[in-house]
Amino acid sequence: MTPRAKPMAPEDRRQALVDVTIPLLLEHGRAVTTKQIADAAGVAEGTIFRVFETKDDLVTSALDEALDLVPFIAQLGAVDTDQPLAAMLLEVVELFQQRFERVFALMTRMGMVGPPRARHHMEAERAKVALLLETMAEPHRAELRVPPAQLMHMVRLLTFSGTHPHISDGHPLTAEEIVDALLHGVLRTEDH
Repeated sequence: MTPRAKPMAPEDRRQALVDVTIPLLLEHGRAVTTKQIADAAGVAEGTIFRVFETKDDLVTSALDEALDLVPFIAQLGAVDTDQPLAAMLLEVVELFQQRFERVFALMTRMGMVGPPRARHHMEAERAKVALLLETMAEPHRAELRVPPAQLMHMVRLLTFSGTHPHISDGHPLTAEEIVDALLHGVLRTEDH
């Protein structure tokens, strides 16, 4: 018998259940059971249905949370933009790679062949990411042959494709390789 869960406000209970469901989705995909979720949360199965109508509602909430860009935007906002361009880009690429790897793993486990339909708030969050990235690159404009927005668009595209296990043919690029390719290309220079 599962011990009685500590009383929580419904929204706190919902969040606690979502938090424990995300890693279970990464492990079991849609096959995760409400018993596994309840055990991970330290509650009885019936507790789940006091705050979620169905298991699918809980899974959808967990997916929304896992794909939410707000925490990622906060991470990007914490990058020191006063450092040299290469160091700043390396941090940005590493953050994108961590996010992409987690999202790709989750989509694979969930049997998703493409991203979920974008919700209106996700479009606004994507626009915030693009604006933030452009703002981060702006102090380095004089060093660039392309506008800051184009540089950061290229960072996102190369990081996405270079991190995706299928697009990269199982040979993902490192953050260092991505930044080096963007800043220096692949041609030999007289210095090398």
